Amino acid sequence: MTNTMDFAQEYERCRLAVNAALERCFTADCAQRELLDAMRYSLLAGGKRIRPVLLLRFAALCGLEETAAMEAACGIEMLHTYSLIHDDLPCMDDDDLRRGRPTCHKVFGETNAVLAGDALQAAAFAHVLSASVPGERRAAMALTLAKAVGEMGMCGGQYLDTCREGELRTEEDLLLVHSLKTSALLQAACVMGVQAGNGTPEQQAAAESFARHLGLAFQIRDDMLDCISTAEELGKPIGSDAEEGKFTFASLFGMEKCEELVLDHTQKAKEALRSAFDDTGFMDWLADWLAVRRH
Repeated sequence: MTNTMDFAQEYERCRLAVNAALERCFTADCAQRELLDAMRYSLLAGGKRIRPVLLLRFAALCGLEETAAMEAACGIEMLHTYSLIHDDLPCMDDDDLRRGRPTCHKVFGETNAVLAGDALQAAAFAHVLSASVPGERRAAMALTLAKAVGEMGMCGGQYLDTCREGELRTEEDLLLVHSLKTSALLQAACVMGVQAGNGTPEQQAAAESFARHLGLAFQIRDDMLDCISTAEELGKPIGSDAEEGKFTFASLFGMEKCEELVLDHTQKAKEALRSAFDDTGFMDWLADWLAVRRH
């Protein structure tokens, strides 16, 4: 039987493989070199690489070799990085630190940061459409990603979280915001992995349900960490949600109830995979690990 140490080692192997692939991106010597530097600055700043790892592992569950899905995995991390760059801008969350170092706009200026995010978004689709799988699978993955990040996905969630923040009052409001802002891209990663491996519609539905609950557990834990973690662990200031009077799961429910919700959504995430996949050990471990993370 595979133990938790084996799963942790497999996760780290996948993460490092993604990092190595990303290191090879945006290295051209060109007149717009500073723009590429800004893109690489944020893209290579570290992070858990949860989304590309999910894509790779779901593709593997459907029988696809890792190398065939790696371009798509890099693409979804580029998309995620674009969203972080724009999230940090003064017109959004106005954050100075990300992953323990100055945010992109603090180093390269706002204009370069906006353009770096824009370019990473375009590059994301270019990489997805360059995956080593048949054309119809590439097209399906690109469509999944586009839907996940547009007005009915991540961007829509960001709009609600920023432009309509003062109107958020209920649990249903929070669930709507974060099902779009957080869960949508995780769902895309999982579904794209299944699509890359030519999985069944039932497997796609199971992967989507897994990611929806995983994303909510992740966000609730994130809200908790802003209260209980440290700046060193998170790589950014803590307590900002409370200082700004931000409506979060933590402010609505408190720590004890949030802990219950994290465990509940984590269990639902794991149960969603049972009927569609034979080997869910790694996904179970990942969901449990994220539920108790400190950063």
